[in-house]
Amino acid sequence: MDAALALPVLFGLIGVALFFDFLNGLHDAANSIATIVSTRVLRPQFAVLWAAFFNFIAFLFFGLHVAETLGTGIIDAEIVDAAVIFAALGGAIVWNIVTWLLGIPSSSSHALVGGLVGAGLSKVGTGAIVWSGLLKTASAIVLSPLVGFLLALVLILVVSWLFVRQTPFAVDRTFRVMQFVSASLYSLGHGGNDAQKTMGIIAVLLYSQGMLGESFYVPLWVVISCQAAMALGTLFGGWRIVHTMGSKITRLNPMQGFCAETGGALTLFAATWLGIPVSTTHTITGAIVGVGAARRVSAVRWGIASNIVVAWVVTMPVSAGIAALFYGAVRLVAG
Repeated sequence: MDAALALPVLFGLIGVALFFDFLNGLHDAANSIATIVSTRVLRPQFAVLWAAFFNFIAFLFFGLHVAETLGTGIIDAEIVDAAVIFAALGGAIVWNIVTWLLGIPSSSSHALVGGLVGAGLSKVGTGAIVWSGLLKTASAIVLSPLVGFLLALVLILVVSWLFVRQTPFAVDRTFRVMQFVSASLYSLGHGGNDAQKTMGIIAVLLYSQGMLGESFYVPLWVVISCQAAMALGTLFGGWRIVHTMGSKITRLNPMQGFCAETGGALTLFAATWLGIPVSTTHTITGAIVGVGAARRVSAVRWGIASNIVVAWVVTMPVSAGIAALFYGAVRLVAG
């Protein structure tokens, strides 16, 4: 590990990490609220308040397995220093801002993982990579939207069968209420999985400076700070991406919105329990496509969906490349 950082530098890096967490909430707010807004169950300003609250309290319901994966399971914690953390966050932040401006629902999670990989490779080469954790995370790029798709598809078929004798008005009224539950569950899953990624980054930074002793763990103040930063970001919303997620992929009614959110939430709960840092964007997109495809294949705008998939594929390598440039620039400036 490197020599201890000056406190202003350490605080500055923690501030950058929390800024990433804020951007994560801003960027991924659409994941929690797109369906409930597009079905007109809640107005956008109330939807973000609802989502932000459940984002914040998520730490009460989940362990910190994802934070441990990000802190020690992507690159070797022993090679982490200030330059690595700064470069990783820089790569993720730049890619998040670019995709937010373009309205592309890419993955903040995989941008951060890509940033860590790019910075670690720049410092010591392939020896920096913890391959088991990286492969587990990379496999989730395919598995999380697929699981979300299948769960939402099954849910929409089961719910349609259960309510086949109900009038469309009665079904709509029932699921306008049920969407409050499903949106809450999805926001819990979002806060539980995504906020932990920044917790892992801050904790491994503290560990690299010898501030956590011999064992890696996540202090409570880090947990609270990260949940608060993400909730604050969610409050500011991500309206560009809400439009893509909520209406451009397929049009939803309250029953479909409920099934998409519930399928996505179940996927996030399982991933968080297993310690896999999945993309909430990938998950909810897969679920939305699932409910659209259950209606009819042509109900999904596959051109929009394919553009989103392209963004998923390039996120990790592009953010890794940006992080490598940041790392090189830091080392050049530092001499």
